[in-house]
Amino acid sequence: MLSVDLNSDLGEGFGTYSCGDDEAMLGIVTSANVACGLHAGDPEIMAKAFTVARERGVAIGAHPGFPDLWGFGRRRIPFSTGEIERLVAYQLGAAQALAVYAGHRISYVKPHGALGNIACEERPVADAIARAVKAVDPSLALLATALTAQVAAGEAAGLTTYQEIFADRGYTDEGLLIARSKPGAMITDHEEAAARVIEMVTEGVIVTATGKRLPTPVRSICVHGDSSHAVTMARHVRKALERAGITLAAFA
Repeated sequence: MLSVDLNSDLGEGFGTYSCGDDEAMLGIVTSANVACGLHAGDPEIMAKAFTVARERGVAIGAHPGFPDLWGFGRRRIPFSTGEIERLVAYQLGAAQALAVYAGHRISYVKPHGALGNIACEERPVADAIARAVKAVDPSLALLATALTAQVAAGEAAGLTTYQEIFADRGYTDEGLLIARSKPGAMITDHEEAAARVIEMVTEGVIVTATGKRLPTPVRSICVHGDSSHAVTMARHVRKALERAGITLAAFA
């Protein structure tokens, strides 16, 4: 029987500014990637997300990004690989401390936004992230974008590495996410997204915008939590998986 994880990027408000509906999403997903305070999030938001996740049996991961609140971590900043390594380690420490405070445990790491996108294409950046994770806690898993340098770096570092696909993002024929500024980047139709997810999970492929199929293991599905339709999208995807007889379970 097929088993897959459903995750979302959560805890992405800041101070009095809210982003997404974490309470609702934590009733749908099996894993939550929680912002660590640099691209979004703060101690109050992190502690609350970790507490609710614990109460609902949802696994939690650190979601480190660039220190870019204005750009939500989606702007490319020219840090050196050494600086990236330390930025990731810094955020992992914050996430682990607040998770323990909330009575939960960080079990994996998923890079956010521009940091994650660069790591998909540039192996030295992916290696820097993997080194940081291994140095802080080698028992942590790496949730890596399928078919990218993130996967190769995690495996080379000896980290338990799981491959992730995106329910609400379009793919190029190279298996990379279409840039958000380009047509086809975002999939907003809930039925289309759900059908596409079932196709990718059952066939073990990424389906590109042109219909090309790229074989890959699929262990987790991401539905972004910051859009206005995120909760509806996540519910549609979860129900479609359940109807298809696919078991939902946290990967880590």
